[in-house]
Amino acid sequence: MEDHNRPQRPSLADRARYLFDKSMSAGTVALIGWLAALSLAIIIVASAFIVIAGIAPEGEEAPHNFIETGWESLMRTLDSGTVGGDNGWPYRIVMLVVTIAGIFVFSALIGVLSAGLEAKISELRKGRSRVLEEGHSIILNWSTSIVDIIAELAQADPAGKILRVVVLAQRDKVEMEDEIAAKLKLRRVRVICRSGDPCDPTDLAIVNPGAAKSIIVLAPEGEDADAQVIKTVLAITNGPERGARPLQVVAEIREARNVELARTVGGSEVQVVLADDLIARILVQSTRQSGLSGVFSELLGFKGSEIYTAQLPPLAGRTFGEALGMFQQGVLIGLCDDQAVQLNPPMDTVIRPSDRVIAIAEDLASIRLRPGDRAPHDEAAIRERREMDVAPKRILMLGWNRRGPGILREVSRFVRSGSVMTIAADAPQFEAAISVIGPTMGNLSIEGRLMDTTRAASLVDLGPASYDHIIVLGHTDNMSAQSADTHTLVTLLQLRKLIEASGKPINVVSEMVDSRNRSLAEVTRADDFVVSNQLVSLMLAQASENKYLSAIFDELLSEAGSEIYIRPVADYASIERPLTFHTLIEAARRRGEAAIGYRSARPGDRHTGGVVINPPLDTPRQFEASDSIVVLARE
Repeated sequence: MEDHNRPQRPSLADRARYLFDKSMSAGTVALIGWLAALSLAIIIVASAFIVIAGIAPEGEEAPHNFIETGWESLMRTLDSGTVGGDNGWPYRIVMLVVTIAGIFVFSALIGVLSAGLEAKISELRKGRSRVLEEGHSIILNWSTSIVDIIAELAQADPAGKILRVVVLAQRDKVEMEDEIAAKLKLRRVRVICRSGDPCDPTDLAIVNPGAAKSIIVLAPEGEDADAQVIKTVLAITNGPERGARPLQVVAEIREARNVELARTVGGSEVQVVLADDLIARILVQSTRQSGLSGVFSELLGFKGSEIYTAQLPPLAGRTFGEALGMFQQGVLIGLCDDQAVQLNPPMDTVIRPSDRVIAIAEDLASIRLRPGDRAPHDEAAIRERREMDVAPKRILMLGWNRRGPGILREVSRFVRSGSVMTIAADAPQFEAAISVIGPTMGNLSIEGRLMDTTRAASLVDLGPASYDHIIVLGHTDNMSAQSADTHTLVTLLQLRKLIEASGKPINVVSEMVDSRNRSLAEVTRADDFVVSNQLVSLMLAQASENKYLSAIFDELLSEAGSEIYIRPVADYASIERPLTFHTLIEAARRRGEAAIGYRSARPGDRHTGGVVINPPLDTPRQFEASDSIVVLARE
């Protein structure tokens, strides 16, 4: 019974056919091998037949030996025209058969090579080949910020060094390369794109993360962006090919509730950048102080001065207040170690030998201490502090996106009781969001109005001249970057007409998505433009080069930490005669503040917003009444 149920054993022919099919499916190399074997068999059979039969070309006395005949057969296989020179019909017939077989074999060989080459090009187009670079920067996932990030990384690298950036995203390799090439015209930049899922450890291994200088994980477009980022961080830090070397990873997170989870997953190797919170805080602070976005752009950009950390042993044992005036180049703003960051700590804080100073400088090498003690200052010019009374504010916000709730929370921190925020927008999710937030938040009363802010009639109904500050948000949740900026531009132009007609100075701050549209927006004469994608790109690029930067900006933008303020220079010192910046540093120190720069109102300085961070410390400058000082203060 068992013999009847036993499957029939395959025959020898079946086994041979199966082995042949397997070899044929192995690819181009196997096919070339079979064609080579067939050619060799034809040559051997033809040569053996000629030698055994004693066939020779007409006019020759003796037949050739086997090796010579094999060579002539090979030549006719490679070149069909060779048979035209043969003499004698027996010899011609044999060589004609060899030539016809050669034509078949080499025609098939050309087809195989063509198909194999096409398959290889198709494979390369998919971007699945492994990257063997070392010391490169990796960007995972795709977003509109990617070109700005690459441009900033190029400025961070030393002159003469080629920047190598590897991008891995779930997009077509050629499309990514074309888009980057169309928007980025930089020398010494080599961008390598690969297609794959950054969450998959197998795909992640393609970009060689263990040998990378830094890894930037962008929040991808679409839903569950934070979940994708956290999963990618997990794949990086726990991948089988990560190696023993510590990694430097920067991850972009959108929602504050996911920050701790990302830090838990990544540990000390990962810096988390809360992008939406960063933009919301800078927008609100720019509303309160015109020009503040220029300060953040200066601090975050690699062009000019930026934030560095360094150990300076001569400062050990000195207080932070004493150290403020001991710099020849660079301005001191705080202290840090591996556990904590302190920006503008109490002036009597003693600097320990293990502490690193946080300073703003053109580069790390330019941070220098004075050869002597503290720098001289103009004692007679320094003025005492005057208290200022802050009245309740009326604020108008036009537009709505996912950063709206964060902006409301940030505004509620600073305003006095009785302040009002009116929000006007026509975004699909606006009404539901406002109903969840409620009518009040802290000292802030909130009023929502559903309307199209690009229409002049709608803005007239709002009465923009009755507000102290106006914020214009981009419709980034429901529109592309260009469409959102176009919507914003139209709204700003309508506002410009109404504000000019009222004759009342009103502070207007606008969010732009694409940095290329900022020059167009300047015709609207808004006080400040916060380019959201660019600021996030700057932050991610800086954090990838400085492992302390994320913690520094967390402290800078936190409710409890020191914040950046722009205040009149005349409140700190007399401007009747030129002042060195050391005098302003001393005036700020006596108020428990750290001076980091100034903002000039001169027409020639407006192309940069007038912001100068880390100015020459010993060079006297004649300040004007409209000039401001930029300080770090705890208030």
